[in-house]
Amino acid sequence: MEQAALRGNPSFVWRAGQERRLDWVRRYAPLEGCRVLDVGCGVGMYTHAFLRYTSAVYGIELEFPRVREARARARAVVQGVGETLPFADATFDVVFSHEVLEHVRDDRRSARELVRVTRPGGRVVIFVPNRCYLFETHGIYWRGRYKFGNIPLVNWLPDPLRQRLAPHVRAYTTRGLRQLFAGQPVRVIHHTQLFPGYDNIVARWPRIGRGLQAVTYALERTPLRVLGLSHFLVLERLNV
Repeated sequence: MEQAALRGNPSFVWRAGQERRLDWVRRYAPLEGCRVLDVGCGVGMYTHAFLRYTSAVYGIELEFPRVREARARARAVVQGVGETLPFADATFDVVFSHEVLEHVRDDRRSARELVRVTRPGGRVVIFVPNRCYLFETHGIYWRGRYKFGNIPLVNWLPDPLRQRLAPHVRAYTTRGLRQLFAGQPVRVIHHTQLFPGYDNIVARWPRIGRGLQAVTYALERTPLRVLGLSHFLVLERLNV
């Protein structure tokens, strides 16, 4: 459980929620025939999905047991850290980071690396937790012990209080996420917030789950999207 607190859990299965996020990626970052890097690829769920559109898919993951599992789905997966990507400048057309920056030691350095390995005209695609979401989905530390689960209102607390409860994971405001890339040779293509896929709820209580999908997916087309689970940020690398 402590390992999950520090580094999070990747997607272990592929369900409708992941497929929906893949559709969002494809809207703003064409994958066909591109060189794609999945940074913090976990067990390779998205890495494998990208192979539908291109054979030039690469992954990097910190935990070696996950590297091994990811290689069963996509062979070109290496072990490494996001702060020092083992690739040359301007190598990839699309660089993908799914719920990873919140866990790395140095998110600013990792952000610079995402941009560095992207070719001019290429896209950096990022999902990270939204500070405005009602729940902290990574659990909290309470009285010195880690408590797993979706904990309400933690992200709405002032920084000092949130840091005491959730020192193991970041959540980003819109401004805070954009600031990671300040001064870098990129421009914002798209930035919004997305609500969860509710796959577990749909499986248990289909009517309730589909009702949540209908309501919150509709909210994504309104200013209330700022309450969504995750930021979805797409950047284009500039030729400078």
